[in-house]
Amino acid sequence: MLQDFLLFFQETGFTQVTWQMLVMWAVVAVLFYLAIAKGFEPLLLVPIAFGALIANLPTRGILSTEFDPATQTIQATPKFEVESEILHTEFGPDGLPISQTTKVRKMEGGLFDFLAQGIKLEIFPPLIFLGVGALTDFGPLIANPRMLLLGAAAQLGVTFTFIGAVFLAFTSSQAASIAIIGGADGPTAIFLSNKLAPELLGAIAVAAYSYMALVPLLQPPIMRALTTKAERKIRMKSLRQVSKLEKLCFALLVTVVCIMLVPDASPLIAMLMLGNFLRECGVTQRLVQSAQNEIINVITIFLGVSVGLTMRGDAFLAIETIKIILLGVVAFGAATASGVLVAKLMNVIWRNNPVNPLIGSAGVSAVPMAARVSHLEGQRADPNNFLLMHAMGPNVAGVIGTAVIAGYFIATLAN
Repeated sequence: MLQDFLLFFQETGFTQVTWQMLVMWAVVAVLFYLAIAKGFEPLLLVPIAFGALIANLPTRGILSTEFDPATQTIQATPKFEVESEILHTEFGPDGLPISQTTKVRKMEGGLFDFLAQGIKLEIFPPLIFLGVGALTDFGPLIANPRMLLLGAAAQLGVTFTFIGAVFLAFTSSQAASIAIIGGADGPTAIFLSNKLAPELLGAIAVAAYSYMALVPLLQPPIMRALTTKAERKIRMKSLRQVSKLEKLCFALLVTVVCIMLVPDASPLIAMLMLGNFLRECGVTQRLVQSAQNEIINVITIFLGVSVGLTMRGDAFLAIETIKIILLGVVAFGAATASGVLVAKLMNVIWRNNPVNPLIGSAGVSAVPMAARVSHLEGQRADPNNFLLMHAMGPNVAGVIGTAVIAGYFIATLAN
């Protein structure tokens, strides 16, 4: 009886638990706490945390794993096998074959192996951009084109972090993937990492989404430190009404110009602008509703779980992960500071039409959270000051800017 119990125990997953799994369970608990108790990006952190939990359990039939000597990590990948054998052939009166019975075995793998192909095949991030485009009003940016400068300013933080990552002995491709965290755009970070540094995908994705979730905590101290109370009270001129034709032309123009300049950013830019064009044309309400709801919600679940599945303890618990988390803070802080400082510089140039420097922090592309943070900080200084629509200009400019610089990194660094 005892021997039978021991045999049964050996077949359970308890004997396969490692210390790395235990540590990752603690990491998962922290992510659940931030998402559920604190409400920080729950739509993303909950699926990521659950995927990380699955990745650190001794599962069967979910993941197929194999050791990759190139990266010294265990990779979860489906096994593709093709085996074809003709069992029987029937011939017609003319002697030509009319049918064959064939045995074919095409693919083996676990459930989440195939879901994860949405990242590896670059499907999920562009589809997320489709939903973002359908949800976002580009009117404030069109009404005040100067805000493009603030969207570009946030990319200075990306550049600064790229240099820092290279200094810390990361390769250029890895440094670019880490630096894009400063853009506060999770899908773009995943898209770029998958191309340039797939071995760091889990750490980069978690850092990017974690800092996006912490926007209300990380940005305000930087914003207050770099501005005076008088600057935070600046009231901006009301934005003009933007016509439907202008919005449609803008979507087409950005699509053509960005893809012509940086073809490698095509998947992200094209889907972003497709979603926005569907929103603004006024004749595709059903498609817009699908992009805003069903599509983006389903893809968010699959994307989050797939990212979490890359967080295996044996690969995630490394010194490189700690460096990425620290560099992520630098990237995010530098991008926020760059936006605020460039906004202050713009006030030196346009004295008659000043910009509230608080909206410069919205140049990071955490839509619309960063814009909301700028608005709330402005109301702390002046309860009657409304900056939300003004901040949406640099916010959406940051989305475009981050996608463009990601395309530049791919064009210059991808093998």
